[in-house]
Amino acid sequence: MALRPIEDADLDGLFDQMRDPESVRMAAFTAKDPDDRAAFDAHMAKIRTTHGTTLRAVIGDGKLVGSISSFIMEGDTEITYWIDRSVWGQGIASRALALLLDAVEVRPLYARAASDNVGSLRVLQKAGFTIIGTEVAYANARDAEIEETILRLT
Repeated sequence: MALRPIEDADLDGLFDQMRDPESVRMAAFTAKDPDDRAAFDAHMAKIRTTHGTTLRAVIGDGKLVGSISSFIMEGDTEITYWIDRSVWGQGIASRALALLLDAVEVRPLYARAASDNVGSLRVLQKAGFTIIGTEVAYANARDAEIEETILRLT
């Protein structure tokens, strides 16, 4: 398993991964329309060039299995990741997060996950993130306000 910079050739695969209905529902806080390729391309172009953002492809067994990044939001550095559902439960998110944490030295780091996304919360807590609170926010994928758990790594 390895991380590397996102390449143009990765965009089709990432777009497909980020529109899988079950994955979108689990992530909850997603693009308004996961099938909008123009919006996806515009977003990726923006984050690939945004100062303070580290965006990496997650490579497992020589193939693209997701993405992981850190970014600055309201002065805090947050992390996020998306792992292809076909490899859920294989420890890939945990290994990708460990590699990103080695590369991104900023602390504290923050993360957020839908409170019912038990798998993602477990990955974050195993990496040392602790829950610092919750808030209710609108989740595009569920067309509803849901509880989101906020975590911090110091």
